[in-house]
Amino acid sequence: MKSILIIGMGRFGKSLAQKFTDLGQEVMVIDRDESRVNEVLPFVTNALIGDATKENFMSTVGVSDYDLCLVAIGDSFQGSLEVTYLLKELGAKYVVSRASRDVHEKFLLNNGADEVVYPERQLAEQTAIRLSNDSIFDYIELDENSAIYDVVIPKKWIGKSIAELDIRRQFSLNIIGARVGGKVVTDLNPYTPMEEGKRLLVAGDIRNINKAFRL
Repeated sequence: MKSILIIGMGRFGKSLAQKFTDLGQEVMVIDRDESRVNEVLPFVTNALIGDATKENFMSTVGVSDYDLCLVAIGDSFQGSLEVTYLLKELGAKYVVSRASRDVHEKFLLNNGADEVVYPERQLAEQTAIRLSNDSIFDYIELDENSAIYDVVIPKKWIGKSIAELDIRRQFSLNIIGARVGGKVVTDLNPYTPMEEGKRLLVAGDIRNINKAFRL
């Protein structure tokens, strides 16, 4: 179990707090807005109301005790920058900060952030890719060249097995699972014929996935 400090309880911060809690992590949150703090109190480990840009306040939090500190402030880049710098000054082990523009990333990294995330941009990219083709149900980018796609089995593959199609040799792709009736099955029999209505989880180079599935 990790101890996690999240600063900023807007939609992004609140969602992070809820998900980390669901994953069994110990979550502490901070926001200057009392109503926002009260909204998350039922499911987080602890919460504080205060201004995270103020050193006298943050010095009482014990940020060095947390495995991970997340700056989820979305309405003030200046505030995000100040909090990121302050966290590192107070001994935070690992700081992840939210950015909305590329220029923000450079400043955040130069002021203490170990990692920068773009929730809006990442969601937009995933949504655009998913909606660009009716065969794509989901998409997870691993890096700029690799991804995992959740795709419909092509009609020409119906009735053929994974072994018969020899996807790994032909396209350098790995079928890591199948989605059947809302559930993911990972222990696939390579000799079981593919059925209409099922979906595959395919990992590999994005260009090869597009070529194999004509996306």
